[in-house]
Amino acid sequence: MASHEGRSASTVRYEPDELPPWPLAVGLALQYSILALGGIVLTVAIVLRSAESGEAYLAWGAFGALMVCGLASIVQVLRLGRLGSGYVLIMGTSGAFIAVSVAALVQGGPALLTTLVIVSSLFQFLLAGRLSILRRIITPTVAGTVIMLIAVNVMPFLFDFQDNVPAGASPLAAPVTVLATLIVTLAIMLKFTGPVRLWGPLIGIAAGCTAASFFGLIDTTTLGQAAWVGVPAAGWPGLGLDFSAAFWAILPAYTFVTLVGAIETVGDAVAVQRVSWREPRATDYRAVQGAVAADGLGNLLSGLFATVPNTTYSSSVSIVEITGIAARRVGVCIGIIFCALAFLPKVTALLLIIPDPVIGAYAMVIIAVLFVLGTRIVVQDGMDYRKATIVGVSFWVGAGFQSGAISTEGLTPFLQQMLNNGMTSGGLTALALTAFMELTGPRRVRMETALEVGSLPQIQQFLESFANRKGLGAETGLRLGHAAEETLLLLIEDGEGEASAGPRRLRLTARTDSGGVEMEFLAASGEGNIEDRMAVLGGHAAEEPGEHEISLRLLRHLATSVHHHKYQDADIVTVRVEAAAATG
Repeated sequence: MASHEGRSASTVRYEPDELPPWPLAVGLALQYSILALGGIVLTVAIVLRSAESGEAYLAWGAFGALMVCGLASIVQVLRLGRLGSGYVLIMGTSGAFIAVSVAALVQGGPALLTTLVIVSSLFQFLLAGRLSILRRIITPTVAGTVIMLIAVNVMPFLFDFQDNVPAGASPLAAPVTVLATLIVTLAIMLKFTGPVRLWGPLIGIAAGCTAASFFGLIDTTTLGQAAWVGVPAAGWPGLGLDFSAAFWAILPAYTFVTLVGAIETVGDAVAVQRVSWREPRATDYRAVQGAVAADGLGNLLSGLFATVPNTTYSSSVSIVEITGIAARRVGVCIGIIFCALAFLPKVTALLLIIPDPVIGAYAMVIIAVLFVLGTRIVVQDGMDYRKATIVGVSFWVGAGFQSGAISTEGLTPFLQQMLNNGMTSGGLTALALTAFMELTGPRRVRMETALEVGSLPQIQQFLESFANRKGLGAETGLRLGHAAEETLLLLIEDGEGEASAGPRRLRLTARTDSGGVEMEFLAASGEGNIEDRMAVLGGHAAEEPGEHEISLRLLRHLATSVHHHKYQDADIVTVRVEAAAATG
């Protein structure tokens, strides 16, 4: 059966709908803001300084990035219509766009950057709306692999951070500061529970800063020079929609990086659902679509503000995993803090004086937890030799390019920059291998009919004919028919009471798959989730089961796995049935 491995009920203190006390919510939001602020501002600084932009534009870019990240984070958490995941997924500037954004600024200035960012946001809206069509390519296996590759991409920078101290500092400055941060953070995370564990990361950062102060690593010069309240004097550089030759030359690269970012967002949206509930739930792909759409909104706002594109910060998943607090109230507070910090240069400067070794040490813990979450996503989707091959090859291709072990010498500068990013090269490999497996797999046979009980004879005849053509035997045909019957009844029940412009349609596809048959039922979206209900069923036994529970029990007996993916406009249930053993 579809497994529901996950967290124990005790580790989630506040689920998304619950309301932690305001002091706890604000405290945790401040804690995350400290961690994320450096990444948001430094990414902008890297892009604009690499393109030799002026300090005035840099000040505006940082202001715009904080405003966009704050607004997009609030939408992401609250889930407004089809925008947002409804989970604590925080938005921040994306390092994946550094190379292409620098190229845009060098060749066309802010006008070209804004054009590319706005167009890329439209591509993300398109992806969000068509995610169900891409479900066989952008799979949990691909998403989990990309999540794992984030560690490969980020860890080298974190190791550099841990050794980044001013010239002339004591040789002990970096190792002592890193050890102080790690020891305190890990000791609290591993040994304490309750409020102490929740404040553990902030205590670890404070311990690291205390150690750093003894070695003179904290420089307060910028803090003294920063204004208390203000907006960059240079102001908005203007909106450009210049579809020049440079735009068309860079657009393919920008589009691909946007796709990789969307895959990362899919992985984050899947991962955050796994760690946000006390009782494990099947992944709600409506929330995943909302996360990608909110990512697109963030990019649209980034274009309007003429700053670097943003994406979901995967570390927010680790924050939920570590603290056990998934309440939306915390996510909203983080968004508000980002917006407020945009107008408080001195507070921003205060946060930015945290030494690099402290940030690197704590972020290493966050990314390490994230890597394990990626592996969990891959394993929970079901593992066979094909998926294992995709994950293993893609991961090590990404690691090879990231480390330089796989040479890019002789390639064009663009390809070198793209492939040297482990998340991009490994993610592209995972996509290519998944597409190859899908295109070369057994041919799918399909039928369409009305989603009603009267369609059952037609469905059973279709499956019996399929089993006979594939040489699976009459017994397998009967088993397929029974499993289809129970799935049909459950889908009909899930859609009862919903307003509909006409009769609901069902598309059924079947194909052989490693000694069994995979059936896929696609219908207009209902409210329930068969996979969740089967998990609940496994935990109790009703004295007088209702009709729907009988269907669930029969389906549980007939099928070896059931996966129910809910999209905004479609229910997709995948049922695998083992072929009957041949008798002779």
